[in-house]
Amino acid sequence: MQSDLKQRTKAFALRIIRVYGALPSSNQAAQVIGKRLLHSGTAIGVHYRDASRSRNRIECINKLKAGLDDLEATAYWLELLIESDLIEAAQLHKLLKEIDELAVVFNTYIQRAKGQAKQPAPR
Repeated sequence: MQSDLKQRTKAFALRIIRVYGALPSSNQAAQVIGKRLLHSGTAIGVHYRDASRSRNRIECINKLKAGLDDLEATAYWLELLIESDLIEAAQLHKLLKEIDELAVVFNTYIQRAKGQAKQPAPR
């Protein structure tokens, strides 16, 4: 696995932290959604790091799938923030694009790991 993805997922988490910090503290809905966003958006990098230290391919695949789940959850919370007019869509466009790109990378790693798991052991 690539160390640049380690940095990329950390940079993504930092951007999520900044979004959470910019939410109105006086708005209860913003704070509830924001905390969920903060949880899912910062967990993606953790799942990637866990996958890179996996003991076997199945564990790696499961960690990457958990990362995909958190990517989807993060997109959902961002969409709610936009559609409830708590934050402008233009401010989150790049984050939503990054979610799509990270999902492609995670899916590629999963498919690659699945393919390797099906290959017979060398003799």
